[in-house]
Amino acid sequence: MNETATPGEGGRPRRGGRPAEGQPVIDCAFALLGAFDAEHRALPLGELARRSGTPPSSALRLARSLVRAGALERLEDGRYVVGLRLLETASLAPRGHGLRSVAMPYMEDLFHVTRQHVLLAVRDGEEALLVERLSARDASPVLYRVGGRLPLTATGVGLVLLAFAPADVQARAVEGYVPGRGHDDVRTPADLRRVLAEVRRGDHASGHQSRPWAVATVAAPVRQGDEVVAALSVVAPSPGFPDAGYGPAVRATARAISRRLTEDARRAGPGG
Repeated sequence: MNETATPGEGGRPRRGGRPAEGQPVIDCAFALLGAFDAEHRALPLGELARRSGTPPSSALRLARSLVRAGALERLEDGRYVVGLRLLETASLAPRGHGLRSVAMPYMEDLFHVTRQHVLLAVRDGEEALLVERLSARDASPVLYRVGGRLPLTATGVGLVLLAFAPADVQARAVEGYVPGRGHDDVRTPADLRRVLAEVRRGDHASGHQSRPWAVATVAAPVRQGDEVVAALSVVAPSPGFPDAGYGPAVRATARAISRRLTEDARRAGPGG
């Protein structure tokens, strides 16, 4: 599975095109914030306007407002970066940091057992969003980051999330599948459809990829009640990948997190 994918300007579609006439200011502001990614963390105004599809005069006005609100910060050289106010707000997201706070003790146990990459992701539309990652210093090379997005069809966590996604999301993923962007055994849309059925039957995903590095993964769903809310995985070098050892460990950890999430939701009650 292509656990190395880090969508950038040439990967996932850039959020926010040119603002339409009469487009709400909030949409324009999010288009501006969406211009930043892992490869573009600091942007001058002209590049910010170009990448967001916003006229320069509007970009300047919006950037100044976002700086005042703390959503952007302006460096001494005039470039803009994402502001700490967004981190403060994002920390309140239950599907992000709330989930992470519950899962972290269990993820740390899994990390100490495997000494590889341990990932936690949620589905956001038709992509997987990486909520947390623990990695050993000598673990296999990968190109993803916390807060980064991964294709649902090209990662272990993505396949788990896709397998339990609504039928229309699965149908679009199968119809639009690009060969070579999944693990080595998934070459056609029919292969992808088969793999998703296997994930649902076995309640986990596993696979290998040979490019750009030989790595393997095993992933399992994390549930709150009957709903799959996240996916957990281990990614390790493919040669000698002990699936017989990692698989049960990942599934047991995912079940432990699921029990804790379900218990916390029950205690919180309907209004929690």
